[in-house]
Amino acid sequence: MWARVKGATENALLRMPFKAAFMLRPGVIIPLDGIKSKTRSYRLFYDVLGPILRLMHRVRPGSMTTTETLGLAMLKLARSGGSEPVLDAAAINAAAKTRHL
Repeated sequence: MWARVKGATENALLRMPFKAAFMLRPGVIIPLDGIKSKTRSYRLFYDVLGPILRLMHRVRPGSMTTTETLGLAMLKLARSGGSEPVLDAAAINAAAKTRHL
């Protein structure tokens, strides 16, 4: 259900007369700096799998992102735009690293 709602919302945003709209699809987001979810099941998930996720992020950095990287990418996209309207985890990570984005 949530995927249909998200898809419909993304399509509606892309049809609106904004200068640009960006849809972020980060997949797994690794929380940093003490960030904790308000959802109990998510907290349990990250408490149990957090170390494995951080290791996987080092081995396959394009498969997930961190809260810090996600925020930085959002700020850069809002300030300077981007070349693609839909960004997966790898594109989010790349956008956060660019200096002129």
